[in-house]
Amino acid sequence: MSDSDDAANASSVDLSAANAEGSKVPAGTPVSFADRRRQHAWVPRGAAWLTMLIGLSDIVAIFKPDWPHRFHKFNYLVPGTLTNVTRTADVVIGLMLLLLAHGLRRRKRRAWQAVAALLTFDIAIHFYHLHHIPTAVVALLQLIALLYFRDEFYAEGDQRNRWRAWEAFIGLVVADIVIGLTYILLARGLREDYSLSTRVWEVLTGLVGVSGPVQWVPEARGDLFNILTSALGLFTLVVTAYLFLRPAEPRARLGPADAVRVRELLAKHGDRDSLGYFALRDDKSVIWSPTGKACICYRVVSGVMLASGDPIGDPEAWPGAIAPFMDEAARHAWAPAVMGCSELGAEVWCREGDLTALELGDEAIVNVADFSLSGRSMRNVRQMVNRVAKHGYVADVRRVGEIPPQELNSIVAAADSWRGSHTERGFSMALGRIGDDECVLATATEGGVVRAVLQLVPWGGDGLSLDLMRRDKAAQPGLNDFLIVETIKAAPGLGVKRISLNFAVFRAALERGERIGAGPVLRAWRSVLIFMSKWFQIESLYKFNAKFCPVWQPRFFVFPSTKDAPRIALAALQAEAFLVRPKLELRRIARRTARQLGLRRLRHRLRREGQGGTGGRAALP
Repeated sequence: MSDSDDAANASSVDLSAANAEGSKVPAGTPVSFADRRRQHAWVPRGAAWLTMLIGLSDIVAIFKPDWPHRFHKFNYLVPGTLTNVTRTADVVIGLMLLLLAHGLRRRKRRAWQAVAALLTFDIAIHFYHLHHIPTAVVALLQLIALLYFRDEFYAEGDQRNRWRAWEAFIGLVVADIVIGLTYILLARGLREDYSLSTRVWEVLTGLVGVSGPVQWVPEARGDLFNILTSALGLFTLVVTAYLFLRPAEPRARLGPADAVRVRELLAKHGDRDSLGYFALRDDKSVIWSPTGKACICYRVVSGVMLASGDPIGDPEAWPGAIAPFMDEAARHAWAPAVMGCSELGAEVWCREGDLTALELGDEAIVNVADFSLSGRSMRNVRQMVNRVAKHGYVADVRRVGEIPPQELNSIVAAADSWRGSHTERGFSMALGRIGDDECVLATATEGGVVRAVLQLVPWGGDGLSLDLMRRDKAAQPGLNDFLIVETIKAAPGLGVKRISLNFAVFRAALERGERIGAGPVLRAWRSVLIFMSKWFQIESLYKFNAKFCPVWQPRFFVFPSTKDAPRIALAALQAEAFLVRPKLELRRIARRTARQLGLRRLRHRLRREGQGGTGGRAALP
């Protein structure tokens, strides 16, 4: 949580302390992590399954041809309307129950309230019209169970989701009315000239599957209109329910006060973890231990509360930060997970958070004192570095604070121009920006022109951790190897004794799978990893790191259980920007269109003429 969330964080810390001391928690207070361990895990799962079955039963029941005829004694009052309303209500309730079942499984309080209300309405319909009694009985039992176990559903939602859902609902209803009125206008199949209010009422009733006052000639046009409006109403319902129930994703922001405190902890304990400095990313929030001696930086992605690396600070204070972290995850029904923590961090997370650890890969660490380009194992690197040097490339390794601002701006501009896409990859081992004074910037120039850039972030007082590597695609191959070697050579002058390179995912499987005598399972797993390397650079990163003969340090992936692993893995890929939601970049499309039509040249010519005639800036659209 950021500075603006200090009050909420303080309350959660006080609550955890109260529970630890055995004091009684007031009614209505969020349940602590220690108390949640004693709760019934089968309750939300069972409630979700029963809710899903009741919803399916309500939807399937409308296909029975006999039960609508039971309403014939009421049809003389409102011909056809009662049957249509009942059918529509069953379908709508069934669909809503299906959508809410997942929220119940995640202990969402808002989903529990909505399901309780829908079950009450569903039971009333079935018992009043005396149809589908078995489903009504099951729904009644489900409602009683939900009321009895109401304390099991405590997860909070995001207030912003409610407003977004209402905004989307109003916008979609307006769009549905416009589409329906347009159909009525173009169809021209009305029995008489109805007023605008009558037509609007026809559209609104059609959205809920009920026939309105408008009569069509021929009736086939009316049937098509009913199908159209019912589909629009169903789409509106599904979109609104999704926005209302989707996981909360608060804005991640690290306030200035929090950033200062994190830097203080890094100055004292930053040498423990090479990923510690990446906690200062702009898209992370932070949770503190009660003593302030440890913190955890995280980001919420697709309902997953994702941290990276070890907790920052004194290891003895890590449990004090893990408990509020788990409380915050449970309070919002987020799945807690950690990417790339060390073996010690994985042990503490599993012990304190009741989580599971999986070895994710290995981090490549080069000891500066032991590094040498001599020997057969370094032959390829040595040849690549010599070839780059013969082409006239010169390396310059400096602290960012030592670079003049104008030169730094030109380096940053050049590095941005070499990006392959507008999406910045990285979360666990990427800072997301260039220019922090404590960082080290290595540049390769050719004739005074920058051709490649390496940025390394501090790792305690005597280490560096590789952040980004960018180079001009038209430059000499091997510039990244050249800059890494030159950085290692310049490390003693910077007071650096160790350098952390890239992270190799599943390195052990790749290395052992190619050895003689490897078993069929290991070989098959290696084949899968090589196949996935076409998209995720698994094998290429491993081979790039292995060239420098590093020391391999294992890193772990921590998550609640096996059933949550696929969901958390997708969230991790999203955080690392390997999976990116498509975005319609309207501004870039507009610029491209203007360039193709020659509008930008016309704009510049008019601006020059305006400035020449008036001596100032011309007023242009």
